[in-house]
Amino acid sequence: MQEFIPLAGVIAALSIGVISPGPSFVMVARTAVAGSRALGVAAAIGMGVGGVVFAAAALLGLQAVLHAIPSLYMALKVLGGLYLCYLGFQILRGASQPLPVEGVDRGAGRELTRRFWLGFATQVSNPKTAIVYASVFAAFLPGSFSATFAAALLVAVFVIEAGWYALVALLLSTQKPRSLYLGFKTWLDRAAGAVLIGLGLRLVTTAHTP
Repeated sequence: MQEFIPLAGVIAALSIGVISPGPSFVMVARTAVAGSRALGVAAAIGMGVGGVVFAAAALLGLQAVLHAIPSLYMALKVLGGLYLCYLGFQILRGASQPLPVEGVDRGAGRELTRRFWLGFATQVSNPKTAIVYASVFAAFLPGSFSATFAAALLVAVFVIEAGWYALVALLLSTQKPRSLYLGFKTWLDRAAGAVLIGLGLRLVTTAHTP
């Protein structure tokens, strides 16, 4: 019972933070409207697993390591920023290409796996998220906690991250959003690509700041 209050605090803080727009939202939204519901959910699960990685790292004290070795944090920000720029460039490059609608809902196993890893990579490409997790945990976690508490926390993180992005995928994979996307694909892809590149450049250019 003593551990329930800090667990509830972490869940509340992360639930509020996860809904803020960012590269993860852009990627899942585009996957859902351009691909299928199944592909969007696969990406959402990848986001959830990425969140668990950050949460586990926070429990192990990653924040202290990154603060102790500023060059490591700088390198992670540069690499993460470059990856987001790469994703944005890929979207921009294919913006004017027609979407192969046939079989889009088929959700072949290989494509589902690819979208899962794309979601995972997008989630872990932003080291600032690791700092957010570490900060939230530092604010709410007790000085000592049981293995059961740690396991429950990791499960809660997965449910929050994967649940939110799965909801985004389910809502945006319906007929109306998809029809809208198909009608304005070039401009929407250009906007999505520009957002990802902008976020990536921001990570790179601010790599020297804590």
